[in-house]
Amino acid sequence: MDFVGIDIGSTATKVAIRGDREVEFMVPSGWNSKETAIMVRDRLIKEYGVDPSNAKFIATGYGRISVPYADDTVTEITCHAMGVMEYIENGIGTTTVIDVGGQDTKVITLRGGMVDDFIMNDKCSAGTGRFLEIMANRMGMDLNELFEAAVRGKILKISSMCTVFAESEVIGLMGAGENRDDIAAGVVDSVAQKVANLARRHGLDGKVVLTGGLSVNKNFVDLLSKVLDKKVETYEKARFAGAIGAALIGIRRYERKLKHD
Repeated sequence: MDFVGIDIGSTATKVAIRGDREVEFMVPSGWNSKETAIMVRDRLIKEYGVDPSNAKFIATGYGRISVPYADDTVTEITCHAMGVMEYIENGIGTTTVIDVGGQDTKVITLRGGMVDDFIMNDKCSAGTGRFLEIMANRMGMDLNELFEAAVRGKILKISSMCTVFAESEVIGLMGAGENRDDIAAGVVDSVAQKVANLARRHGLDGKVVLTGGLSVNKNFVDLLSKVLDKKVETYEKARFAGAIGAALIGIRRYERKLKHD
C-alpha cells in the first residue's frame, strides 16, 4: 500500500510516497490549491502507478483543506516534526526545527521525538521565501542569481520591517546607483536576521535543523549559521519534510487502526 503525503504550500507543493517505496516530487502550487491537488493525484496515478483504492492520502500545508481525496489532514507543525525525526538518529534529545516557507516561518522544538513547543510568524512575509522572490523579481533576477549576487556583495542594511516598505527601500537603493550585489546581500541578510530573531525569541535548544525551500541553498544555511552563531544543519530531503512527515503519519495511523480492528 502507498501512503502519500501532500504538502500544499503557498508557492510549492511537495509530495512524498512511503510504504513499499520512497518517492518525492514537487510542483508549483499555482493560484488554486484544489486544482493543484487534482493535478497531483493525476500525476501520482499516471507517472507513479499509485492506485487510489489501495492508498492513503494525508494532506498538510497552507492548502491542506483543498485536497478533496485526502483521507486525513494534519498541521504543518506535526508533519515537519515527523519528517525531521526520520532524519535525526534514534529521535533522541532536543532539536530546534526552523521551517522558512513561502508565507510564514515556523520554529519548532522537538524533545524526545515529540513537539514540545513552537512559534510561528505569519503576520508579515518579510522573513520568508516570498520576500526573497519579490525582491529578486524587482532586481531582475531569479532566486539563484540573487543568492549568487549576495555572496559577491557587501551587505547594505535593509531597515524596513515590512515587505512593501522594504521593496520601496530597495527601489531607492537601485535608483541611487548602489551596487546590485550589495543590495542583494542586504536583502538576503534581512531575511536571515528576521528568521534568527524569531528563533531567538523562541529559544534554540539542541541541534538546529533548517527545512523548507531555503534548506537547499547552502549560502543561506551558512549565513543563518553565522547570524545565529550556531551551526545550522540540513539534509538532502529537508525541503520535503512536511510531505514525508504526512506520509509517515499515515503509516502510523493505519498500523494503529489494524491493531485495534
